[in-house]
Amino acid sequence: MKITTASVVRWSSIGYVILFVLISYAARPVFAQRHDSEQAAKQTAAQASEKSTKPSKESSAKNELPPLPPNKSIEQSTVLDGQTLHYKVTVGTIDVRDSSGKIAGKVVYTSYTIPGKDRPVTFAVNGGPGASSVFLNFGAIGPKHLDGIGNKDDSASGRIIMSDNQGTWLDFTDLVFIDPIGTGFSRSLVPEAEAKKLFYSTVPDIQYLSTVIYKWLVQNGRMTSPKYIIGESYGGFRGPRLTYYLQSQLGVGINGLILVSPYLNPTDESNGYIYSPIPWMITLPPIVAAHLEREGKLTPEAMQSVIAYDEGPYASALIAGNSNPALEQAMIQKVTQMTGLDPTYVKESGGRLETGSYLREVGREQGKIGSIYDSNVTMLDPFPWSPERRASDPILASIIAPTTEAMVNFVTNVVGWKTDAPYHTLSYEVGRDWNRDQSLRSGSVTQLRQAVAADPGLKVFIGHGWNDLSCPFMGSILSRNQMPDALRERISIHEFPGGHMFYTRKDSRIAFRKAVKADLFSTQ
Repeated sequence: MKITTASVVRWSSIGYVILFVLISYAARPVFAQRHDSEQAAKQTAAQASEKSTKPSKESSAKNELPPLPPNKSIEQSTVLDGQTLHYKVTVGTIDVRDSSGKIAGKVVYTSYTIPGKDRPVTFAVNGGPGASSVFLNFGAIGPKHLDGIGNKDDSASGRIIMSDNQGTWLDFTDLVFIDPIGTGFSRSLVPEAEAKKLFYSTVPDIQYLSTVIYKWLVQNGRMTSPKYIIGESYGGFRGPRLTYYLQSQLGVGINGLILVSPYLNPTDESNGYIYSPIPWMITLPPIVAAHLEREGKLTPEAMQSVIAYDEGPYASALIAGNSNPALEQAMIQKVTQMTGLDPTYVKESGGRLETGSYLREVGREQGKIGSIYDSNVTMLDPFPWSPERRASDPILASIIAPTTEAMVNFVTNVVGWKTDAPYHTLSYEVGRDWNRDQSLRSGSVTQLRQAVAADPGLKVFIGHGWNDLSCPFMGSILSRNQMPDALRERISIHEFPGGHMFYTRKDSRIAFRKAVKADLFSTQ
């Protein structure tokens, strides 16, 4: 999941509602002042002397939370391709300290390890900012898969069914899923203002998460293991920065970087939204892919033709604009044919299909709205006559409850790491508090280039779903196209049927596993 910095129109259409959902939080304790009539004067004096050192209500409330349990491990097994894998799953915490050495937060991780010499280890982070790692864990590469999430007609109240994941990576790499502060069970131990500075901003986020990876390696004796990072969405924004920071500041080399639907370059969407062809070039191919899928015609070959048109005649027509009416009219007719959308809608849009508008238009006749993560996943529009979309995203509306229920049950009942603290699958609070500074807006392509240039052994795998309008695949293609040949040859881009979380489709998840194993782990 990600936060974009696209146009004002796009923000008004999709906003935070589709990127974060409000999760129930435990009510904070309320501190009442105790009064003793017989010692009122004495207490007043004592309170005055303590005023300067007494913790704030917020800090006291956080300190009143029950401590998180000690690390807990159990043995489990899964069957992959007919073979049984025995592994240890551990739920544990790693302390995060401030500049003075004081513990400022607790990061909770879930690891899956198999004994063996020189086994690689892969660290996984999701995005948001404000998302826990449950999506990559139970959706993509962990040993167990949560069925019935992220696809058409999935229900928020559906039965929780966990199965052996045939797309897991555990046979060729150990896995460590990290929940950033404010997500999952991970928590800040400092007041809100300090938490914003330490955790909810681009640079400190990368610094403390890199330190968590470093500490896990040291604590588990794995510093010499081959090391990999996988990041999804805003986690894909984190990935290059984590890799470069570990490489250049903490002295930890990363062998491979996997970016899933990455939010690499925010400027692709925001800069020159009126004049530049790039924002429209990025969004047209996923819209066409969704239409081809509905017609049963989606193939890699068909999409190569779409990309060729997108990078050639479509871009030329957008640049020419009204100065070449014939070229513009031909473009509008072509876009209408490629997308299957209403001709009047495409004409009035000038062939420039704004995401929020399209997601309402694509299902308007059925009274439905499409998901920005996969426009072929729809739900009934509860406010069909509203001038602006008012409903949550269809995928987010159905995925939060089952992932939360499954993860809480797994951690507390299956593993036995006992806590009744709230689990934040997607944290609205973290999204609200995040500092969207210049460092965020500058993206992570610079760090990706630097990390690959500095290490000839580093390979990068970028995976996208054809239908994703949240982090469209064309953004990664255009970013890679501008790189020197020597860098491009070590950065591969793969597209799969599906959307932002293409791995929720079994065939795409298995294809993803095979492609990553062949590209990055075949020499291990």
